[in-house]
Amino acid sequence: MVFSSHVLSLNYYYYFFAWLIDIGVMSGAMMFIKEDLKISDVQVEILVGVLNLYCLVGSFAGGRVSDWIGRRYTIVVANAIFFAGSVLMGLSPNYALLMFGRFVAGIAVGFGVVTGLLYSAEISPASSRGFLTSFTEVSINFGILLGYVSNYAFSKLPTNIGWRLMLGVGAIPTVFLAIVVLIMPESPRWLVMQGRLGEAMRVLEKTLEDKEEAELRLSDIKEAAGIPQDCTDDVVEVQKKTHGEGVWRELLLHPTPAVRHVLICIVGVHFFQQSSGIDAVVLYSPRIFEKAGITSSSGKLLATVAVGFVKTIFILVATFLLDRIGRRVLALSSVGGMVVSLATLGFSLTIINHSETKLTWALGLCMAMVMAFVASFSIGMGPIAGIYTSEILPLRLRAQGMSIGVAINRVTSGVISMTFISLYEAMTIGGAFFLFAGIAAVGWVFLYTCMPETRGKTLEEMEWLFGRWKWLGLDKEDKKMKIKDVTLTEPSNGVGNTSTSI
Repeated sequence: MVFSSHVLSLNYYYYFFAWLIDIGVMSGAMMFIKEDLKISDVQVEILVGVLNLYCLVGSFAGGRVSDWIGRRYTIVVANAIFFAGSVLMGLSPNYALLMFGRFVAGIAVGFGVVTGLLYSAEISPASSRGFLTSFTEVSINFGILLGYVSNYAFSKLPTNIGWRLMLGVGAIPTVFLAIVVLIMPESPRWLVMQGRLGEAMRVLEKTLEDKEEAELRLSDIKEAAGIPQDCTDDVVEVQKKTHGEGVWRELLLHPTPAVRHVLICIVGVHFFQQSSGIDAVVLYSPRIFEKAGITSSSGKLLATVAVGFVKTIFILVATFLLDRIGRRVLALSSVGGMVVSLATLGFSLTIINHSETKLTWALGLCMAMVMAFVASFSIGMGPIAGIYTSEILPLRLRAQGMSIGVAINRVTSGVISMTFISLYEAMTIGGAFFLFAGIAAVGWVFLYTCMPETRGKTLEEMEWLFGRWKWLGLDKEDKKMKIKDVTLTEPSNGVGNTSTSI
């Protein structure tokens, strides 16, 4: 797999720096921005969470653009936009220009999230797709961790300089990534959709184990794209080149049972990933630790670094488990752990809130549950939402379907980020985490009911898993086939019968 390391490096750099700016840095920078620009808590909420809403523009545009110019060059466009957004945020003299910089960066993040996951899933072999695609989440978490560390380092500078450096430094790596992406191969599935079979075959030969496997995979992709198997020229005419035309109609207005099931899974997985409060913990961890009893700025930032460290370690563990244990088992175990840790965190914060003295045990329990929550999230729901979405969509619907998933994810994240302070002021911070625990419990039921296992399946085999509810024993057609098979294979009773009724 010659290009596996290239796949990793591409995702590593983009997600590393995009999310470093969005989550890691902003969690600490908001304290200094509020002090320097004299803004209110409501303005802080909007500043923190609004980038997720700006992502909508980028995610929907990114899916269409990636179908038009290819996955690779769409990532180049995303980096150019992100460079501009980082510079604007770093040089912002006031709140209005800072918000505009967030808007530009948000478009870039939307582009990158959709296209990066698409690219990873489409170029990775089925046997290691979970491992390779999950490295996007590793990059995000490592970026968050370094964002936390940089917050601590830059906090020693004058307030009006420190937060600007935190936000502006993200412009530097985008230049290097724009150069790196030019040596990357294009997605073979996108090439087939454009009729460029010769180029697709050369990419598959470099990313798979041998030529026979590459030929088999090319045959599967041609079938999924509606190209006859007897077309063997390097470039063939495709009746209708796919730039996204008609996809929305097939996704939303006239879906097949399988596509409808896929769409339900995408919406549900992304909604429950974010509505369980992960961004509230990651973005507002300094405030949570302040409520728990840590008063110094350096103490709160150091505790936040510990959160980032735990999150990164457990996402690394997840990369090795996804292709061994499977998506479904990891997701259910992850959400179960999230429910328990969120409920216990709510309990500890409620005890602290009602106590007039500092309770060391409650503070320790609070910190432990924050760590347990991010660990549970990172080992399952963190990487699985993106991986699952990118692999279950049919080829013809993949880019726009990914856009829907990213849109749900970012809107939910934006709502949580923009309302968390108001929420805990209205119902106490302990009550807010009890609410998140309840949402996560509903999410567990959803995943158990709707989510089939996809481990080891090729992207072209996915459509057969959906719309049949086979893993719950609800597939009537499958039951009939099993009865028929048993009937035909039952030994003769010696009276001339060739089968025995069950």
